[in-house]
Amino acid sequence: MVMEGSTTLLQPRPLPNFVETAYVRDIVGRALTYISAGFPVHFRGASGTGKTTLAMHVAAKMGRPVVMIHGDEEFSTSDLVGGEHGYRTKKVIDNFIHSVLKTEEDTSRTWMDNRLTVACRYGFTLVYDEFTRSRPEANNALLSVLQEKMLDLPAAREGENYLHVHPEFTAIFTSNPEEYAGVYRSQDALRDRMITMDLDNFDEETEVGITQAKSNISREDAEVIVRIVRSLRDSGACEFAPTVRGCIMVARSLRVRNASVTTANALFRQICLDVLASESSRVGSKAQANRIRDVLAEILDRNLLSVA
Repeated sequence: MVMEGSTTLLQPRPLPNFVETAYVRDIVGRALTYISAGFPVHFRGASGTGKTTLAMHVAAKMGRPVVMIHGDEEFSTSDLVGGEHGYRTKKVIDNFIHSVLKTEEDTSRTWMDNRLTVACRYGFTLVYDEFTRSRPEANNALLSVLQEKMLDLPAAREGENYLHVHPEFTAIFTSNPEEYAGVYRSQDALRDRMITMDLDNFDEETEVGITQAKSNISREDAEVIVRIVRSLRDSGACEFAPTVRGCIMVARSLRVRNASVTTANALFRQICLDVLASESSRVGSKAQANRIRDVLAEILDRNLLSVA
């Protein structure tokens, strides 16, 4: 990391344990195509579909320093563009004549550029994670940036009123679907300026690769865990379908106990029940939890019997 003013810059580098299957390469390749054509990319999808990881991977491929912003309901335009922070005091003391002391004091506010301005000025890659969790009006500054390649600077900033966006500036956005809690509906004008790629759960090969890479368990165990999670996802019993995060949670928990699917049958069953029942229900009602546990028990019986 390096600092540009008060902004932390992430240096582009390969992500550790990043799994790049044919499915992932296709998504990344299309995203890079749109960016090369001059359009910002927006990864939209449910929690656990790899939006942020893909955004950071694509940003690393661009080879430019990365400025990252996490959407927040408390954001205002100044949190993106910049604002006056603190005071600068100038004091002049004149004691030329020893019997006369003259003092002049001048106090002014200090302007500080924030992350969007820094990225636009120097041509960095902006990754705006969960941008729809910020209030829509806070993101208005992006409209002219993405279309006219101009950033309107507040009048409080002395000097330039407009900033010409650096030609190497790139923006990558991520968001959850609008029905998620805490998500605002994006302005149509902003959505119209980006290419949205809707992400679903990964294919089986990718989920196995991610589970193995993130937990360091055997491929055989990773395959069993992924099959169980995908079967529960397809069962229709869940309020929220479990994602690859559920696979990773189960796999890492098994790894902590230095066990495998075949050597710790009872322990593995309990881990699956604990992790996947909590992953699949937001309401947390006893009836819903019991339903998921019954369905999961059948899935476990079927899958564990095949590897016994």
